[in-house]
Amino acid sequence: MSRIGKKPIQIPSGVEVKVGADNVTVKGPLGTVSTPVHPMVSYSVADGVVEVSRTGESRKERAQHGLRRTLLANCVEGVSKGFTKTLEVVGVGYKVSVQGKNVVLNVGFSHPVNFPLPEGIDAKAEGGKLSITGVDKQLVGEVAATMRRVRPPEPYKGKGIKYVDEQIRRKAGKSGKK
Repeated sequence: MSRIGKKPIQIPSGVEVKVGADNVTVKGPLGTVSTPVHPMVSYSVADGVVEVSRTGESRKERAQHGLRRTLLANCVEGVSKGFTKTLEVVGVGYKVSVQGKNVVLNVGFSHPVNFPLPEGIDAKAEGGKLSITGVDKQLVGEVAATMRRVRPPEPYKGKGIKYVDEQIRRKAGKSGKK
């Protein structure tokens, strides 16, 4: 039995969950998110709790059970609290700024890199740190990963765009002639 799938999802106050034929819609104070429904999994909403159950015991049904419960739990958490990823720009002369719905990255290229933010994602820059926030966990993570790919951190000096909690494995570099 899936341990994750068996756990009920508590619905906080102000959050509304609607189960449809092809998706589950979660509406809350921060916005609205929906996740697709799989035919092997059923949802029941009662007394501020959502329970996810599966129809059979095949390997695919067990896999979908835990997956769909986690996706729904992420939707509930996203519309109530939101998700944040923080990036750090490290390097001499490297800087980041937010201009409207664009993030401008100056990371050592001959020109600044303009990164348009998708709908539902907000960014805030302070110093060398960039906070990306939104209600959809997958979209927040994808935007952060795409920005990091503009200039990934290099192992010799550690320059580039990295996550705040990321540890860069450093290399020694050249040794002099002996």
